Amino acid sequence: MRVSTRSDYGLRALIELAGNFGGGPLQSSEIALRRHVPEQYLDQLLTALRKSGFLRSTRGPSGGHELLRDPRQITVLEVITALEGSLAPVGWLDEPAESTDHPHQCGQREIWERVRCATSEILGAYSIADLLEREPLPTAGSYRI
Repeated sequence: MRVSTRSDYGLRALIELAGNFGGGPLQSSEIALRRHVPEQYLDQLLTALRKSGFLRSTRGPSGGHELLRDPRQITVLEVITALEGSLAPVGWLDEPAESTDHPHQCGQREIWERVRCATSEILGAYSIADLLEREPLPTAGSYRI
């Protein structure tokens, strides 16, 4: 499995929102600047994340985006599935037998099912709060010469 820019940037945005959880909305320009995400692309991702039920968006000068759920309750698996779809490493794994020309009882099937299961298990074990805790602490005000 290769994580796309869509998931990478989506997770970055949610980590930023998690750091502000309960503190009111953040504007997309702030999130884009802090997380090094192109703002136009971020706006598309925030729309997808809102439609998936992760955040609320408010218009206006004091508006912005904020998480709807506690970051400890949002798993990386949920986010990647919402942004990417299936975690199946091969497309035919999710297709009904009658819809694919690939034989469903083949030598590869078990390994790809195990890959999908292991990936889901690992991604499901981490929350957005876990990722936030692993972020480096800001070093504002410290200079090296």
